[in-house]
Amino acid sequence: MTPPPPCPKCHSEYTYEDGALYICPECAHEWSKDAPAESTERERVVKDAYGNVLSDGDSVTVIKDLKVKGSSSVVKVGTKVKNIRLVDGDHDIDCKIDGIGAMQLKSGFVRKA
Repeated sequence: MTPPPPCPKCHSEYTYEDGALYICPECAHEWSKDAPAESTERERVVKDAYGNVLSDGDSVTVIKDLKVKGSSSVVKVGTKVKNIRLVDGDHDIDCKIDGIGAMQLKSGFVRKA
């Protein structure tokens, strides 16, 4: 007999069978044995200020003057940033800006170039 699958909600391994259902005792989630396996990993979509979808390696342009925290420098409007990398978190763009260095930007302050 194979063990029941882990809970799709909390990933607990202590699930058990009850008739035609699987039940998780930790989060009380119930799901059918016949239900297709739920995808627990969703692809994150990051959009710029105008709604264009961004991806790794794109070039973006800054649409607002941005103060650099801990410094007196400013990232000016129109600054082009090449080869961005998308990351998780509040600041979802990781990049390197000429003259300033490595930074993280919010996608709401850039537009796709």
